[in-house]
Amino acid sequence: MMERKKPPGATPSGAHRLTLRQLQTFVAVARAGSTTAAAQEISLSQSATSASLNELEDLLGGRLFNRVGGRLVLNEHGRSMLPQARFLLDAAHSMEAEFGHAGVSSAPSLRVAASTTIGNWVLPRVIAAYRRRQDAARIAVEIGNTSEVARAVAHYEVDVGFIEGPSHEANVRLVPWKSDELVVACAPTHELARGASKGRRAKVALAQLAEAKWLLREPGSGTREVVERALQPHLHRVRSEIELGSTEAIVQAAAEGVGLACVSRYAVADMAKLGRLVVLRTALPALRRTLYLVQHERRYVTPTLEGFMAHCLATDRKRG
Repeated sequence: MMERKKPPGATPSGAHRLTLRQLQTFVAVARAGSTTAAAQEISLSQSATSASLNELEDLLGGRLFNRVGGRLVLNEHGRSMLPQARFLLDAAHSMEAEFGHAGVSSAPSLRVAASTTIGNWVLPRVIAAYRRRQDAARIAVEIGNTSEVARAVAHYEVDVGFIEGPSHEANVRLVPWKSDELVVACAPTHELARGASKGRRAKVALAQLAEAKWLLREPGSGTREVVERALQPHLHRVRSEIELGSTEAIVQAAAEGVGLACVSRYAVADMAKLGRLVVLRTALPALRRTLYLVQHERRYVTPTLEGFMAHCLATDRKRG
């Protein structure tokens, strides 16, 4: 009779328990796409890396990768296991770092992800203030849209995230951080800017805004979601001239006269001072949103991470 293959997650009778080295190998191969590249990353030989991965798959009773064109690509079981592996490795590393393990660098480090407006215009000032502290850690910042940042937090790819819109990811917790004002801006040569300059007290009418062409972020962006939710009840439609992948690109396009931008006041402050953008007075109600700090519900919070989050929550909170 053919032996029945045990599903991933089942531990064969008498087998050894899985090790952190096996999990480290698994995560490295998932990131690098091959045992050769992973071996360089974790300072093992290619044969030792392959052996470690094989041991893990034998232990779990099934394959974690599919071979596609010479690359190792996570299958369904591998994808479901990856966040758990990252969680265990992160917890182990945090404990080693906290208690001064000889094999871990004494200088603490943090991995941070931020959505584009926060990453480009808000977080640099916050990090600069944090770095002036004596106990400041090294910080690596990744920038993406809101859904990408929330996903990175949910999958243990970063220690903490900052987003400018709601998140639909499971297992993450949102902590209100700052209040942000959205403004409508355009080039000084735009017809609405010229019209506003003729009567400074006059506000741009809703009908004019409804007929205007708008510059919007891509679907999945927290800014896109917030802007549409803020504008549509009043304009009933938002005519999109072009979709751009970053707030900075929208600001630049608006300055070139391509269309209207509804973005954070943080994002237009410098261009407005230079006279390349005009912030319009409109008949819209005040448009405000909340910026959030994002944590994984199960992440082990080290003293370093706790100190950084406390600094962020205290910095300019009242000023927004």
